[in-house]
Amino acid sequence: MSGGASARPEPDGPRSWLRLALSLAIVTIGGAGMWCVVVALPAVQAEFAVDRSAASLPYTLLMLGIAGGGMVLGRLSDRFGIVPVSFGGGALLSLGFILSGLAPSLGVFAVVHGILIGIGCSASFGPILADISFWFDRRRGIAVAIVAAGNYVAGAIWPPLVQAMIDGIGWRGAMMVVGAICGATLLPLALLLGRHAERPLAAVPVLPSRSAALAEPVTLPVAAGLRPGTLQVLLALAGIGCCVAMSMPQVHIVAYCGDLGYGPARGAEMLSLMLAFGIISRVASGFVADRIGGLSTLLVGSVLQCVALVLYMLFDSLASLYVVSILFGLFQGGIVPSYAIIVREVFPPAEAGQRVGICIAATLVGMALGGWLSGWIFDQTGSYQAAFANGIGWNILNQAIVIFLILRLTARPGPVRAAQAVAA
Repeated sequence: MSGGASARPEPDGPRSWLRLALSLAIVTIGGAGMWCVVVALPAVQAEFAVDRSAASLPYTLLMLGIAGGGMVLGRLSDRFGIVPVSFGGGALLSLGFILSGLAPSLGVFAVVHGILIGIGCSASFGPILADISFWFDRRRGIAVAIVAAGNYVAGAIWPPLVQAMIDGIGWRGAMMVVGAICGATLLPLALLLGRHAERPLAAVPVLPSRSAALAEPVTLPVAAGLRPGTLQVLLALAGIGCCVAMSMPQVHIVAYCGDLGYGPARGAEMLSLMLAFGIISRVASGFVADRIGGLSTLLVGSVLQCVALVLYMLFDSLASLYVVSILFGLFQGGIVPSYAIIVREVFPPAEAGQRVGICIAATLVGMALGGWLSGWIFDQTGSYQAAFANGIGWNILNQAIVIFLILRLTARPGPVRAAQAVAA
């Protein structure tokens, strides 16, 4: 149809790729909210003289804040667009980092992370993934994966940078510098998103699944005999399971290396390597998802992540930890973006922001629970071996749910019903 000067842009076109670049930058910078506290954990623990589980509390509240913020902001982005959500998130993130550097106690430090940094950081992930999915059709999987990789680009950049700042000016100064960087970059980037805000695929009522395993397009959970709410709950439980497992190395590798006598700097290097190689698997998972679908891609990543956790239990020399950390990054990078792809395969587009937000929130609840639980298990046992075993158990739960969904979808494709006939 003709639309004159205001014609809707073509999906997968030049404007889509420009928006992808802006979105990637926002996710990368906003990802500071997730990784800085991990690096600062040993220094914060030492200053406030608390045990490991208490020192893990700021991270736990941070993940809960990102989870809750993601659900609320996802729904707001469905109604008002991504620009106000992204701009407000950048402002909260900047303020939160500055205030955390001034925190007089661990409690204040934790609350600031849970509310300001958590909600601010949430604006830089789930809503951005949902938004970019409307700008691509044939290459949606790779587009979502590239933007999601910004979280791991952040993980590769921020930990060594923050560790260097902590060594030079202390953890308080490092937090305030990060806050200034976020404010100076995220706010202009959010405004740039508003220059071309009209989504190419906003008017498309339902998009077909790309899962090669399905004989017919599946646009709604009802086609597989599942209520939409039931599928949403199952995806959320799967997200919790995979990310309780994922959190053990990501949250505690710095402290783990310190306990083994290698020093926190070595742990920060391993975390950086883990996330740098996660970029490779995250992008590669997009190509895979465009061919086999989101659920199958999620299962592959979950199985490989479980293998890496077993390797952590078997090897703890310095060289082997570097190798296993690289493998862990390569194995699990595609897990989280798979949920956004699954949502766009089986739910109506108008619900994308809210439902992606719920799935991402569940993964963050898993990270929060896993981060605290691993610290608690360490305090009870004096070792991380039981914490790794706990992660493996949650990983198996994730695999069981995903296998059930794959079997249900392939066994009962059924007729596709109209979106209007389904009550979520």
